[in-house]
Amino acid sequence: QALLEKYQISCSMTESYDPYQNAVAERVNGILKHEFILGIIIHDLELMDKLIKESIYIYNNERPHWSCRMETPTKMHLQDSIKIRTYKKKNSTVSKPDAI
Repeated sequence: QALLEKYQISCSMTESYDPYQNAVAERVNGILKHEFILGIIIHDLELMDKLIKESIYIYNNERPHWSCRMETPTKMHLQDSIKIRTYKKKNSTVSKPDAI
């Protein structure tokens, strides 16, 4: 928390801290981290910002996705002949008050 405060970064979490509550975002964050950033050590914040923006661009515009029938998310959103998949909550502990 101290490091976040030092760089004025706000921590964004779901109200119940349940990763299943926003599984799609968790998946995207994991892909960006493991495919684009993991193992890279950068101390220059401007360079890190550029790397993150470039990674997001590649993810949306160049990297094919199975859930988009091997198209990019951008191509899927620009077309109207294939229905875009949406994901509903299945395993959220929020809807199960007795979950541990």
